[in-house]
Amino acid sequence: MARLPRLFIAGQAQHIILRGNNRQHVFVDDEDRQAFLGWLKEAARTHDLAIHAYCLMPNHMHLLATPGDERSLPVTLQAVGRHYVLHFNRRHQRTGSLWEGRYRATVIEAERYLLVCSRYIELNPVRAGLCDTPESYRWSSYAHHVGLSVDSLITDHPLYWALGNTPFERQRVYRESFAQPLPEGDLRAIREATQKGWLLGDDAYRQRMAMLANRRIAPLSRGRPRRDKPANPVDSSN
Repeated sequence: MARLPRLFIAGQAQHIILRGNNRQHVFVDDEDRQAFLGWLKEAARTHDLAIHAYCLMPNHMHLLATPGDERSLPVTLQAVGRHYVLHFNRRHQRTGSLWEGRYRATVIEAERYLLVCSRYIELNPVRAGLCDTPESYRWSSYAHHVGLSVDSLITDHPLYWALGNTPFERQRVYRESFAQPLPEGDLRAIREATQKGWLLGDDAYRQRMAMLANRRIAPLSRGRPRRDKPANPVDSSN
């Protein structure tokens, strides 16, 4: 079955995952990570990709971003890939592909999932056992969101700004949101939607976005189409 074209809806944020081929490490040390983020910042600015959150893991990376147009995301990742794979292969004396084919991405309903997805991304190293707290992991956007640093890669989403009237209030509210674990239902929904490329949102949002996208944004129901029950036969004995 042919793949559907990638889902893009103007003004809608996306969660993106890019994995190493065969789950191999794509970042060996801080020099690799700094090089990748530098090229990502340059390419995102050039191609109108607003990045709201990120996390670099040893064998994959997460982005939460809003593309300015349908080419913003793929062209940004292509540009970063050209530079970074050459850097990585030369530096670590290797050849061949680095990334696992196509990146994974899903359009998300911002009002329901954007801040949840941002927490999901920045808690990834904690869930993986790389650190005890998100602030102790250097290679994510968490420090920016809680006021520990200013990250020029990040474009704050309006929903982040709506957390408070001052930077201190926004940072406090965001930090306090990490005191509660992410609901298991949200974790499953984010993972499944991103891996399969289907839109993440409630039924009303899906219906609105399906009209804008003019394509399917959710999987078809399993099984054969339901057949209407036949009407009772007419009794002609009289």
